[in-house]
Amino acid sequence: MQIVTSPGAASRAAPVGPAVVDVLAYGREQIRRAAAEEWSGTEVVLTSHVPSVTGYVHRLRVGGRELYGKCSFLGVSLVSLLRGTCGDWPQVLRAQAEYVACPDCLLAREAAQLRFLARLDRPAVCGVAAFRNGVLFTEPVSGSTLADLMVSSPGNVAELLAMSLEQLRGLHQPYAVRRLSRDSDIAERDIAATFDRKFHGQGGRKSGCWEDLPPTLRQAVTRLDRMRPAVLPATCPTLVYGDLKPEHVVVADSGRPVFLDPGLMRARASVDTAKLVSRTVLLLAASRPGGRAARQATEGLGAFVESRLGLLPRQERAEWLCELLTLWLMDTGNILTTYLAAPSVLPLPVRAAALVRRADAVCAFLDAAAADLTGQPSPRRAWERVLAHAEEVAS
Repeated sequence: MQIVTSPGAASRAAPVGPAVVDVLAYGREQIRRAAAEEWSGTEVVLTSHVPSVTGYVHRLRVGGRELYGKCSFLGVSLVSLLRGTCGDWPQVLRAQAEYVACPDCLLAREAAQLRFLARLDRPAVCGVAAFRNGVLFTEPVSGSTLADLMVSSPGNVAELLAMSLEQLRGLHQPYAVRRLSRDSDIAERDIAATFDRKFHGQGGRKSGCWEDLPPTLRQAVTRLDRMRPAVLPATCPTLVYGDLKPEHVVVADSGRPVFLDPGLMRARASVDTAKLVSRTVLLLAASRPGGRAARQATEGLGAFVESRLGLLPRQERAEWLCELLTLWLMDTGNILTTYLAAPSVLPLPVRAAALVRRADAVCAFLDAAAADLTGQPSPRRAWERVLAHAEEVAS
């Protein structure tokens, strides 16, 4: 398997956090040990590491059964952990031992959410094989990811996005919030809260991470700060899937979308739409379909959003569009910051590494889009211009 690492940070001072080799070895051993305890007496074979910036993921085979094992470090991204947000390695190990024993640790909530969703008619989700000692084991899903389908069939982007979001319609109803206890929320996936944490919290502008970011990205964040009031409070919240990305929606052999890695939380339904739009544009920027394909894909993206607008009363559309744009660009800023802050030796997913290699162009897109959002009096006009920028960065 090809492993691609971030070229960034090569000339920076060594991080004060744990070493990548220690973190990856620990994650691997925790998955092996948890599997051996859960399926005692059955052969456990760890096969291949799955690069991720959020946690440690490894494929494994248990008595011939293919599974994924996932380990989370203190509920933070690997990038934050490696940059020293949680202290040095001995401090992390002490805290991690307590963290995985907590009934509300991140992966305990994710396991509970997957089991909750499995009881519903939709969305369909991957199966939980086990949760033990802070390690979540899930079953693989056969099919093509939404990301791969959009890249290979750019003319079908609108239909693919609409099909995926339609599966979440039940979650987006006001009554849905009563079906999941608030203790099970994964609020860590909230776009606006993540934006505040990254740029106004411990890892924010006073940290070395901020100064390491490209000037265009810092400028975009400053522009988006002015739009934070546009992110409306969830006065009538629904459940949202939360961690929605094209790579984690698999269109199964049956034709039905199956969702991975939930991050259910109480929020406005626009959060799911914004994440789909944000991650679709980043997908296009990483894969660069170019020319006619880029135009088809962005036109499909525009048609998808127009279909969502058409469901709203006319007097609410401008406000919703402004909120969507703000959340979209905040989410993009959050993701780019994580990728660009990754230590050079941390294995990145292939498309994440492609974005790092195109950092100048993608950050320039974000800055231009944020400038249009803050500079255009009409959300409709801002939307049209931002969509044009998206086509450019995909070309």
